[in-house]
Amino acid sequence: MSVQLAGGILAIYFALLLVISYYTSKGADTNAFFTANRQSPWWLVAFGMIGTSISGLTFISVPGAVGKTSFTYFQLILGHSLGYLTIALVLMPLYYRMNLISIYGYLEKRFGFWSYKTGSAFFLLSRTIGSAARLYLAVNVLQIAIFAPIGVPFVVTVFISIALIWLYTHRGGVQTIIWTDTLQTLFLLIALFITIYLVGQQMNMGLGDMIQTISDSKYSHMFEWDWKNPHFFGKDFLAGVFIAIVMTGLDQDLMQKNLTCKSIGEAQKNMFWFYWVLLFINILFLSLGALLYIYAQANQIAIPAKTDELYPMLALGGQFGTLAAVTFLLGIIAASYASSDSALTALTTSFCIDFLSIEKFKEEKRIKIKHRVHLGFSLLFFVVIGLFHVFNNQELIAAVFNLAGYTYGPLLGLFSFGLFTKLQVRDKLVPIVCVGSPIITFILETQSQSLFGGFGFAKLILNGSICFLLLWLIREKKMA
Repeated sequence: MSVQLAGGILAIYFALLLVISYYTSKGADTNAFFTANRQSPWWLVAFGMIGTSISGLTFISVPGAVGKTSFTYFQLILGHSLGYLTIALVLMPLYYRMNLISIYGYLEKRFGFWSYKTGSAFFLLSRTIGSAARLYLAVNVLQIAIFAPIGVPFVVTVFISIALIWLYTHRGGVQTIIWTDTLQTLFLLIALFITIYLVGQQMNMGLGDMIQTISDSKYSHMFEWDWKNPHFFGKDFLAGVFIAIVMTGLDQDLMQKNLTCKSIGEAQKNMFWFYWVLLFINILFLSLGALLYIYAQANQIAIPAKTDELYPMLALGGQFGTLAAVTFLLGIIAASYASSDSALTALTTSFCIDFLSIEKFKEEKRIKIKHRVHLGFSLLFFVVIGLFHVFNNQELIAAVFNLAGYTYGPLLGLFSFGLFTKLQVRDKLVPIVCVGSPIITFILETQSQSLFGGFGFAKLILNGSICFLLLWLIREKKMA
């Protein structure tokens, strides 16, 4: 694919987003930015959430990781079913009943000031790192396809990418994101379906042949029963349950969209439909990964040291034709930007509500504060992406989930303690507990590697449990 074609696709794509932003942000105030005035249709939210949840990590890293872990990633997705059920039946009714804008407001009412600030701070840390990692993938692709051939440095590509996100989100916020994410999800799914079709065509396979070939290959290994393996079914399934709870139900980004629905009933309907579609799409991404490895081996193509690079290498290298390159470029941009733009909005919302108490100011002052915070987090993304570029040396899907195990654990502990006990805690000690539990988790994970392969993705559960126990130790005699 030529640089001119890739650049043209990028220009048209962002022109569409800017048009949507223009119309959806007309007359938008800060309430529209934060809550979309709670008038979003549930089906629109559900469809847009697919793109937000999948991101560039799923689009590139899941197919790439098949070479090392086969289909075992699906164990996590199965665990998501119980996680999303918990969100729909336990967390969402709580958030709607309390009429929250930031979900961490629950922690203030349940425990106090320091618990509230600590919970929000861990979200800001977790989402900033995770979303920057997701955007890093898209920036890499843009660098390879468009900017590197014309001599543009990586740092400039990062700046351009973040500036474009800021441009179409800074006015309308979540009111705009609901619609832009819907468009981006559509592009993502079209790219996935077309790519699978083109790979099969290149291998002279129909749908039945592809299913049979994948089934007969070593990559179809889905369930791991060796308890010493980091991807033992029990570890991954339980991790999947709690990853869904914390990275969706305790995450301002995903919940902010759900809280824009008109009622709790519509929000729950959105969550149920969202899971079943997500299940199917992840099966397709794993299948695509198996096909890519089978194709590479059949054609004696060397597998990159970083498996994240396999899909981009084959798609952009002309192996499957220009259409595959075009759809891949659209897909990765759509996947990465759908998660990054909503994250930027959620981070802005959380910081404005949780730390700046923006609601106490008049509207004119609110708008100024919101713009400054939005710009600040855009610059922070720039810095974190640079750090990933320099220091990361593993598949990003693994890197993000490993980091989530440490940064989301305290949120899991805090919310669990609040929901499942009536105990009050010494609020001023909560920040120490929430910093201590990831440190203890890291020590235990390191020591357990030689015994049973470590906790893997299940370190999130360990971290949350340690936080829960430490909160119990600082409990007060009075009840909440």
